[in-house]
Amino acid sequence: MKRVSNVFYISAIVAFLFVLWGLIPESILPNGNLDNVTTVIQGFIVGQFGWFYLISATGFLVFAIYLIFSRYGQIKLGKPGDEPEYSYITWFAMLFSAGMGIGLVFWGAAEPLSHFYTPPYGDPETNDAAKTAMQYSLFHWGFHPWAVYATIALALAYFKFRKQSPGVVSAILEPLFGEKVKGGWGTLIDTIVVFATVFGVATSLGFGAIQISGGLSFVFGIDQTFMFQLLIIVIVTVLYMISASTGLNKGIKYLSNANIVLAISLMLFLLFLGPTNFIMNLFTTSFGTYMQNLPSMSFRMTPFDSDNLDWINGWTIFYWAWWISWAPFVGTFIARVSRGRTIKEFVIGVLLVPTIFGALWFSVFGGSAIHLDYFEGANIMNIVNDLGTEAALFAVLEHYPLGLIMSLIAILLISTFFITSADSATFVLGMQTTNGSLYPPNTVKLIWGFIQSSAAAVLLWQGGLEALQTAAIIVAFPFTIIMILIVASLLKSFKAERKEMEARSKKASRKS
Repeated sequence: MKRVSNVFYISAIVAFLFVLWGLIPESILPNGNLDNVTTVIQGFIVGQFGWFYLISATGFLVFAIYLIFSRYGQIKLGKPGDEPEYSYITWFAMLFSAGMGIGLVFWGAAEPLSHFYTPPYGDPETNDAAKTAMQYSLFHWGFHPWAVYATIALALAYFKFRKQSPGVVSAILEPLFGEKVKGGWGTLIDTIVVFATVFGVATSLGFGAIQISGGLSFVFGIDQTFMFQLLIIVIVTVLYMISASTGLNKGIKYLSNANIVLAISLMLFLLFLGPTNFIMNLFTTSFGTYMQNLPSMSFRMTPFDSDNLDWINGWTIFYWAWWISWAPFVGTFIARVSRGRTIKEFVIGVLLVPTIFGALWFSVFGGSAIHLDYFEGANIMNIVNDLGTEAALFAVLEHYPLGLIMSLIAILLISTFFITSADSATFVLGMQTTNGSLYPPNTVKLIWGFIQSSAAAVLLWQGGLEALQTAAIIVAFPFTIIMILIVASLLKSFKAERKEMEARSKKASRKS
């Protein structure tokens, strides 16, 4: 433990106290237990600062697009002679597994179906409602989240591999604040990063436990209880701790590749066994309307319509907060596996490939769900209302040939995504609490693995799905401010490096 920083001790103690607070029942603290307090805080943040999340996320997307076409695009994330450590396929697999994972499987069928019955505007259960449902599903899982990830990942990779700075978030801000980031302010920033990572990932792990238990309940009739979900968390925790101890180039790499194979297999199964022509038509028109309406959706608030505002707060604002709370974790991980790529190559890869894959995923699963309810009267939504959101995927799969096999593949996929996300998170938390070490000690990773699984279990026990969403929104708020500072620091550093490059070029030309 000699290599750990003060951030490790501070953040581990705070996170542990948070978990202990969550264990206190409401009967002992009627108004001061975890669920009540976080609900009040979340209500205030969403009610007063929803616009802030909306503008910030869109700003990160504008920044990422600017970098593609800017004069900084040819700067390499590393030394001039560095080559990418991983092939494109492995790189995409690793960033995708870390960046979306469980959430994509959890919401693939459930979200479009929910929007179909409760659209952001217009009448439900109509042609227009179906189009809008797909358009907003793609919006929530498209360019905006990946722009958030790209921003923090680019900054970490640039300063770590090109400037040889410590691989911690506070080091990114040195161009703005100088030596101050090496003292108390830096410790505070990195502690916020670690806290956001723990509870951002805990949210996803909670989703995973809910859906694994939901799938086993739906397929095998097992009672879905908190104790069953807790057992799942314990088993998967043991598995991902074993994986974490094997290192980045073994456990995470192999599992990420396995995730992609399972995900594509499941998607192709449903694509060709389901309404193929309908799905592909839906994908084409949904992606087109998403691109066409991207600017208006990016800034859509409804100050004169409280019902629509509630919808935006419950979906769009939650998602933007969730992506931002995940950004330290996913960003650190993507940065670690992106050495040697140019800024232009990096941003295009991180933005475009996962967005297109996500659009196809939602068209296959969400489109199949809507097709079943709209054209065949399957009433999938009634099953969701009875059994929970986690049942949507399995309720869809059972209507098609090989439904049982697809359900088993889905459960396996969720499990491997669970392991990969948690495995990646332990690496990131270890890196952020050992002064940016690329090879954090297994002891540190195991401690963080235990803490994040405990946080997921406590949040599930306190309030289930709503408690998970509440935690994500709260921890994202301070990190959004840090991310805005990161953009300013990056631009300042890019500008200074560009001047240095131009000066060297002029000097060389004069000599020649």
